[in-house]
Amino acid sequence: MRTFYLNPYFWGMKLREVLYQKSILPSFKVGVPVISAGNISMGGTGKTSLVRWLVENFSSLFKIGVLSRGYGRNTRGTVLVAKDGELLGTPERAGDEPYLLGFYFQRKEIPVSIVVDEDRVRGAKFLIKECKVDLIILDDGFQHLRLKRDLDIVLLKKGDLKARVFPFGRLREPISSLKRADAVVLMYQEVEPFDFQFEDKPVFKAWRKDWKIWSADLSYSFSPGELRGKSFIAFCGLGDNKQFFRTLKSLGINLEAELGFKDHFDYKNFKLQPDRLYITTLKDAVKLPFFSNLFILDFSLEIKGLKEFVENFLKGEKIFI
Repeated sequence: MRTFYLNPYFWGMKLREVLYQKSILPSFKVGVPVISAGNISMGGTGKTSLVRWLVENFSSLFKIGVLSRGYGRNTRGTVLVAKDGELLGTPERAGDEPYLLGFYFQRKEIPVSIVVDEDRVRGAKFLIKECKVDLIILDDGFQHLRLKRDLDIVLLKKGDLKARVFPFGRLREPISSLKRADAVVLMYQEVEPFDFQFEDKPVFKAWRKDWKIWSADLSYSFSPGELRGKSFIAFCGLGDNKQFFRTLKSLGINLEAELGFKDHFDYKNFKLQPDRLYITTLKDAVKLPFFSNLFILDFSLEIKGLKEFVENFLKGEKIFI
């Protein structure tokens, strides 16, 4: 018997979707185009990397606002994390992923504004009114149906194809929910290459490349090859910690220990030994001081065809002038 027949979570999600489709639950347009970067699993799919890619590729054409719920923050309501590239928030007030985006864009001098709000409609209106944005990127927005989006981009990893819906597995929604998507991106092709098609949806593949190991303050970097022969203690608190450790090993980084924590771990009592070298992700590093023995693994995304797909969509909407 297929488990979703006995899964109240699955049927609750389906009922919610139908209520929005029939406008029994209202959804709202906000006057500027909204592009959602989302997934169907519970973390570890690279949504934040896609948001970063979208901002980097389109910030020269639009005044971009990034909108997130701000998972794990200790605040409620609307919080302005960054305005025109100036970082204003803290990880505690913003949530770790919005804060790391603000930290990164400030270092790269990219003039993006970032808002977190559990009410995404309210947050979008704030970005438009207070930050004068003309394009909103909705981080982790596929399940958020109250704010209408113009383009839904959904990320998949190979493990999603055989996973089951929560609580029997890690999926928020079944694969069939991709009928709401406008495009699908197959992530981590350099580690687990796979193919997938769903109906007539455009499908793109994403590779992580140009690997760099940065100092904690992003002031200097190395290639992975320059650090061979050194040993690191690797740690992270992600939706999929094993994927991070596997990637480090594939790059030839020698690991003396692997420390995996729960997603959005706060690191309040985490101590670094001064005579050891540590390596982590940008998401984790922004919650720690700039220790000289702390390093960050980073990369850029290559997604062939997606930039042109988004450009054609925006042209079709007569958004380009």
